Amino acid sequence: MRRAKKAIITCAVTGSIHTPTMSPHLPITPDEIAREAIAAAEAGAAVLHLHARQPADGRPTADPDVFFQFLPRIKQATDSIVNITTGGGPGMTIEERLSAPKRASPELTSLNMGTLNFGVFGLAERYKEWKHDWERPFLESTRAGFQSNTFAQIETIIRELHHGHGTRFEYECYDVGHLYTVKHFADRGLITPPFFVQCIFGILGGIGAHLDHLMHMTNTADRLFGDDYYLSCFAVGADQMKFLTASALLGGSVRVGLEDSLYISKGKLATSNAEQVRKVKAILNELGVETATPEEAREMLQLKGGDRVSF
Repeated sequence: MRRAKKAIITCAVTGSIHTPTMSPHLPITPDEIAREAIAAAEAGAAVLHLHARQPADGRPTADPDVFFQFLPRIKQATDSIVNITTGGGPGMTIEERLSAPKRASPELTSLNMGTLNFGVFGLAERYKEWKHDWERPFLESTRAGFQSNTFAQIETIIRELHHGHGTRFEYECYDVGHLYTVKHFADRGLITPPFFVQCIFGILGGIGAHLDHLMHMTNTADRLFGDDYYLSCFAVGADQMKFLTASALLGGSVRVGLEDSLYISKGKLATSNAEQVRKVKAILNELGVETATPEEAREMLQLKGGDRVSF
């Protein structure tokens, strides 16, 4: 991997899996998402990874009109890199998932590198009462459903966003085979380095949250990409900070946020995304790892610049 002098902190602000019942601090409305994103940027996040939710009940949505209620506010208030999801949420079509990124023409989007049994149905058993009727069936649907990211869908996203808008990607790799899929598209010349490889641990259906798996993913990426990639990683839930620390020790970057974990420590809900950013920044400081500014992250990832987006 490229041994960066500074680590990039990404904050995934709300996601599409956690539901309103699970935490009163999960941002739902455009106003809440904007406030949380801006506060995370002020705390040190160079990249803000964003999903949208229906304001009335917190259900995930791909509606670009909802995204555009918070994207301009975030851009006006921060210099952080806006990274819009192309994964969306369970049940969304590829057309829906691309609707907001195509309108926004961002510097960076996520790009899931394989179809996945994305099982979060276990969360449905943890709560007896729900704020909204949609929440439990939504979680249970992942028992029979899957997150579709076929080779054709990945190529569509690459051609539409990278070739059409100059957008680059956070390559989300939930298992070892996903690294080989990145290499496949690189070998075809459809994507070029540097690759921002986000290794994800602990999703049921993907690679488990064991530190030896992090080493295996890193060794595999080194073999495939040499110095042509930057490593970042995160683990969901209780393993979040452990994996972020390990990634930093390897010379990689980190991702926090209420999309990935609702907690700040064992049994204690995080009160904000910024709280998690401050915690991981403190860990990095203790390890002697400097953190990248948004402009430094842009230079590292060779992004087109915030003046070339459409929001």
